[in-house]
Amino acid sequence: MAALRRWIDPYLLMLLGTVGLAALFPARGMWASIADEAVTIAVALLFFLYGARLAPAAIWAGLTNWRLQLTVFLSTFLFFPILGLGVYAVAGHMLPGGIALGLLFLCLLPSTVQSSIAFTSIARGNVPAALCSASLSNLIGVIITPLLVALLLPSNSGAGFSLSQLESIAMQILLPFAAGQAARPLIGGFILKHRVLTMVVDRGSILLVVYTAFSEGMVAGVWGRVSLADLALVLAFNAVLLGIVIATTMFGSRKLGFSKEDEIAIVFCGSKKSMASGIPMATILFPGGAVSLIVLPLMIFHQLQLFVCAVLARKYGARE
Repeated sequence: MAALRRWIDPYLLMLLGTVGLAALFPARGMWASIADEAVTIAVALLFFLYGARLAPAAIWAGLTNWRLQLTVFLSTFLFFPILGLGVYAVAGHMLPGGIALGLLFLCLLPSTVQSSIAFTSIARGNVPAALCSASLSNLIGVIITPLLVALLLPSNSGAGFSLSQLESIAMQILLPFAAGQAARPLIGGFILKHRVLTMVVDRGSILLVVYTAFSEGMVAGVWGRVSLADLALVLAFNAVLLGIVIATTMFGSRKLGFSKEDEIAIVFCGSKKSMASGIPMATILFPGGAVSLIVLPLMIFHQLQLFVCAVLARKYGARE
């Protein structure tokens, strides 16, 4: 059983179970409205906890390493989108339109917070820089991701962008984070002592948004268009994306003269994409049942990045 846990993430099984639950018992009518409200509350709570954890001193320490922050920013919001355009040009001829759009959409998202910090710590990297970089990525992503969606996604994709949508994303992510920062003097110590609380809210909120998104897809009848061959292609495209970005950030940071600790932070922050931010953004930016196809590549990429980065973190951490 222990060996099985090393190769199969229990969280992956929970995600698959959530998808199965949505397939058998999708939320409809009043229950769909209740699920939507629960998602809004859960995501807001998650970013409130992120804000409460982030010390101002860590923000300042991270910002002073501006070369590292700029490198992660360019990887997240420039290099990834360029790769996404190339993948979309190829995938558009091989996959259903919504899934191909999802591959491009995931390339426009900010980095993760929780796992970026955790893997940087396991690998004995620059944790304050990773903490600052991942948090800033999500805050900046509130504005940059919708702008990139409007700029790069085709006009017939159904994606919308308006000030009201930007306001909705900011209210769900940015405002709770700011409230967490304000409450940090009162609850910051408690949050840091009970890190499992953030992990439970992090994973629980993602399971909830996955259930809601896939329920909408079941009700709209979009899943009849997805085959096992499609899923295999999505996995292959995701593997290519992740491999290129990890290799580029790793060898690029060495060429730029970063220390090993900074390289680790750059690799783990610059190669990840956030499902906690991505699915709520998708539900705001894309119409109805199309969301479940849009977020499918992101779900697969999320699990792939966790597996690959876990192996990589152990390798980094074992260095002398």
